[in-house]
Amino acid sequence: MKLFKEIFDFFLPRFCPSCGKKLIVDEEVICSKCLSNIQRASESRLHYEFQKKFSHKDIISGFASLYIFEKDKELQSIIHSIKYNQRFLTGKFLGELVGKEFNKLFHIWKIDYIIPIPLHHLKKAERGYNQSFYIAKGISKQAKILINSKVINRNRFTQTQTALNLQEREKNMCGAFSIKNSNYILGKNILLVDDVITTGATISECGKVLKDNGAKNIFAVSLAIAD
Repeated sequence: MKLFKEIFDFFLPRFCPSCGKKLIVDEEVICSKCLSNIQRASESRLHYEFQKKFSHKDIISGFASLYIFEKDKELQSIIHSIKYNQRFLTGKFLGELVGKEFNKLFHIWKIDYIIPIPLHHLKKAERGYNQSFYIAKGISKQAKILINSKVINRNRFTQTQTALNLQEREKNMCGAFSIKNSNYILGKNILLVDDVITTGATISECGKVLKDNGAKNIFAVSLAIAD
């Protein structure tokens, strides 16, 4: 297998989506240096973020994230490559890391379905794919929990959230989602998956629609959390 990878890399070299360095055989989709430089989210940080973003709304029952999003650092480049450069394997690879880290927690939560946060159909057509779906695929592979993308629609094209404050983000997301088929979620525990959670407005609005249509508990997980 190693010889096969060496031959493959000779003809089709692979490069790190962060630093651009050629990957060696033992490196999968991100070089070991860049991967080790990404700041992990501590348990205390996750507790703080849950209290700050979700606890007061009584929509999200539990939350986990693997990394801290830092501007102009390795993870920003990597997530940009997943979203805009069709690095599907990178999304799946990082999803697998999330799945390995939180597999036990997901089963404590008794998750029935994984649902990636949907894109509006115009944005999906423009980009060609939903990056959260590939992250969810990696999580699903490790946690052995089914993905269900037939439940919820993003029925309104929302402006980018980047420059908006919390109140503006919540207003921007209000009414953005609708249920396609509530039969899938009645009495079920749902795990929502996104790439980066900043204020939690998108996750909360999506979770609210799911709970209003019969889901039992909503949990959330992301690659990273941002201030």
